[in-house]
Amino acid sequence: MRERERASTMVATDATPSLDLVFDLLSNRRRRFALYYLYDQPDGVATIDDLTDHVARLERRTLETEADTESLSESEIESDSSSNSTGESDAASVSTATGDRRQQIQTELQHIHLPKLEDAGVLEHDPRSETVRYWTQPSLEEWLEHAYHKEL
Repeated sequence: MRERERASTMVATDATPSLDLVFDLLSNRRRRFALYYLYDQPDGVATIDDLTDHVARLERRTLETEADTESLSESEIESDSSSNSTGESDAASVSTATGDRRQQIQTELQHIHLPKLEDAGVLEHDPRSETVRYWTQPSLEEWLEHAYHKEL
């Protein structure tokens, strides 16, 4: 993550979130991945589609590099979910599985993670324009940067 100044139009919320809240917000991998992306945007604004794509890319990357033998790799998950009896080609099956996974990520972001971050005063989600605006939160960003460097 790069260090940078936020535009003067960005305002931090008045209340500094508690340490418990900061750790709760950072406790979910998809929420962290979304925050990494939003924090890196020069104006703190992103579309839901861009946010979803970024989270999906980071998940794919971390799944490929995880050495945990108990977790399945993404290719094994896609292989299992794309097996069918209709004679559909492997490429089409994988594409469908990937599309399904992207849709699941987007749904989870819109219905779980973005509302939780919005309730905490970290961002504003506008469902009509399908955009998200991140509000600067220095106490969260300190831990977010640390998590980013440890995780990615």
